[in-house]
Amino acid sequence: MSLSYIGQQCIIYCGSVFLIGGLIGNTINILIFSKVRKYRQTPCTFYFLVASIANLIYISFNFTTRIYGNIIGYDLSNLSITWCKTRQFLIVAFSMITLTNSCLAAIDQFLATSKHVRFRRLSNMKWTYRLVTFVILLWFLHAIPCLIFYNVPSSTKKCAITHPIYAVYNRIYLLGLICLMPIIVTTIFGCLTYYNIRTTRGLAGQHVDRQLVRMTLLQVFLIVLSLAPYGLLSIYSLITENFVKDSNRLAQESFVLTIFTLMTYSYYSGNCYMFWFSSSQFRRRVKRAILLWRTNHQIVPSDIRGSKIVTR
Repeated sequence: MSLSYIGQQCIIYCGSVFLIGGLIGNTINILIFSKVRKYRQTPCTFYFLVASIANLIYISFNFTTRIYGNIIGYDLSNLSITWCKTRQFLIVAFSMITLTNSCLAAIDQFLATSKHVRFRRLSNMKWTYRLVTFVILLWFLHAIPCLIFYNVPSSTKKCAITHPIYAVYNRIYLLGLICLMPIIVTTIFGCLTYYNIRTTRGLAGQHVDRQLVRMTLLQVFLIVLSLAPYGLLSIYSLITENFVKDSNRLAQESFVLTIFTLMTYSYYSGNCYMFWFSSSQFRRRVKRAILLWRTNHQIVPSDIRGSKIVTR
């Protein structure tokens, strides 16, 4: 049994778990954060809401096509130039939207827990709406080169970057923007938030939600855990790029890349479960939403619906 076959099976089965878990989890996030007024009017949870929407779109386009491609043994993006370009555009845009909103959530909690009034005032919905709009526009513009420089050459018949300069930038993007930026930003502001909690008195008087802080800090942990291995592998690939490697070593590196790529999926799929674990308020909201859904969809027998209750 080859490493290539094992990696393919890991993508199919582990990827399917991440796909189903991510679709359910992010849908729950969207329902809770959009319906509960308190969450809608809190900057941090509004960032979580936007990130969950981006996660749901990212999972739908990336996970589904990759899993199905491994099942049939052929990458669907190699069949159509339009799909090749569109898929990469969506992956690049929505991956950066969700990661940036996670960074903004960590920054917001640092501001909200600060002892300085001028910092706490920066945590408001007015700035949140502006930042979210700017982030969405920025990363959609950033993804436009994917529509230009991705193609399916007749020589290879594989969806790939056809411009050498953009190929170099893509490596910088994967290492710098996908891995290093969210890890560094969320870690720094997560530590600063923890420092604020330990050193600032009267947080209750500042209307700081400690459960929301825990949700943010656990998300920081999830980002580091899921993205750091892929970042380290990217650094290793850059260092050993010009090394002569035999087929066995190439197969091993390809297998490790598959595993570390699957680990990044845990970020896009696991946020809801981090929120569930860290916040009793979030758990109660989810349970209440499920009970309400079951009540609204409960089938009542026709004889009961048609009968009248007589009291004496």
